[in-house]
Amino acid sequence: MDLTGRIWGATSGEQAASYPCDKLVTTESEGWIRAVDVAAPPSLVFRWIRQLAIAPYSYDWVDFRGRRSPRELLPSIPDLAVGQTFLVFRITSYTDGEHITGVLPKDPARRYGQLAVSYTLRPHGDGSRLVVKVVAGSGGTLGRRLRRRLLAWGDLVMMRKQLLNLKKLAEGV
Repeated sequence: MDLTGRIWGATSGEQAASYPCDKLVTTESEGWIRAVDVAAPPSLVFRWIRQLAIAPYSYDWVDFRGRRSPRELLPSIPDLAVGQTFLVFRITSYTDGEHITGVLPKDPARRYGQLAVSYTLRPHGDGSRLVVKVVAGSGGTLGRRLRRRLLAWGDLVMMRKQLLNLKKLAEGV
């Protein structure tokens, strides 16, 4: 069991792998990684990941002001674009069906430190493997290190719920 809040569901190979977000934090950093198997094809799962641009799919009462994240795929999601808002991040790169990567904008980064994220997807057996890596700037004052540890745990709770919701919706359960 990981007591740091950094890992949930990821294999040792996934923890050691490189991700598009790895080089986006310019200071000393640490990685947080979360992963889940989804019994649905990558093309379908990626459509659900794209909907993170409009809804968080975690605890809606906390991070969506009580509104409910859509429970069906919406036909009119805007095309992905560099600079587009994606959750609290700005998209820096993407490859349809494979990944969406972004960074925390400058104002929130001043408060929380540099953060970058990659939502990655690959075929896995008859379904998909959804792996998310967050890279967080490390070091700094004791207060900043404590805030980052709390942020890692908060992110773990929210992202675990998010990934399990996406899994459930993509699997049609």
